[in-house]
Amino acid sequence: FTKQNVEEVLAVASRMKELVAKRGGCDVLNHRIMANVFLEPSTRTASSFNAAFCRLGGKVITIQEGTSSTKKGETLQDTMRCVECYSDVLVLRHPETGAAKLAAKYVKKPLINAGDGAGEHPSQALLDMFTIFNELGHLDDIVVTMVGDLKYGRTVHSLAHLLSFYNVRLNYVAPASLQMPESVVQDMESRGIKQHKSEQLTDAILAETDVLYVTRIQQERFASQEEYLKYKGVYVIDKATVMKGKESMRVMHPLPRVGEIMEDVDELPQAAFFREMENGMYTRMAIIALVTGTAN
Repeated sequence: FTKQNVEEVLAVASRMKELVAKRGGCDVLNHRIMANVFLEPSTRTASSFNAAFCRLGGKVITIQEGTSSTKKGETLQDTMRCVECYSDVLVLRHPETGAAKLAAKYVKKPLINAGDGAGEHPSQALLDMFTIFNELGHLDDIVVTMVGDLKYGRTVHSLAHLLSFYNVRLNYVAPASLQMPESVVQDMESRGIKQHKSEQLTDAILAETDVLYVTRIQQERFASQEEYLKYKGVYVIDKATVMKGKESMRVMHPLPRVGEIMEDVDELPQAAFFREMENGMYTRMAIIALVTGTAN
């Protein structure tokens, strides 16, 4: 993915936002079918892709973890090759890192990665870029502070990659054992991105932050309940925390939140996470339109 790719997606997403506001959608994908293959629980991503395809005039078939033949021992590649027979576009969410890359080797139709384990979440990163651009008006010369589970949080892995196309500074606030993977840190270094690690969300970090990107501690990624409980609740963002930052600072979260952001933040203009969710539909409409050749 290049900077040009990012900006093309953001430009089309802006058009999609206008389209939905004016007409609710269009019918460029009339009689087309998208297969939503979600082999891991999802609310927002699955619904967002579903809504995006429907807004473009198509229909969606959904395969979920509980109803998939993977329960019977079928391989992922066989599942995807079969589902491809019924659809024009494939969307895959899977608990294992690298699953989308594997599946893409076996299918000929467009396959979109909707999250692969602790690996990547590219469509989330694109909607986050669209949100930052809409909230701040630009993507250059900003400080993004990522808070929470940065080791297993696939959203921050993908977002760091896209942010590295711009002049940004990244703060990583996490317990030592949940810090950003070294592979991501080294990649950012090779791209000349300034980075700073901390175990505390200090007032000094808050004061310089333009985007406070909060992630939950992901229970499903830990080997034991005891290990999860060790970190649960280590960072809690409330109204008082937000008020220590710039008035222009924006608070984002890929959701679901599980106590990391208190509800007293919701009323603040800085709270961008529900606008972020809405932007997900426009961005995924853009991705679908681009991979199906209907963006124009």
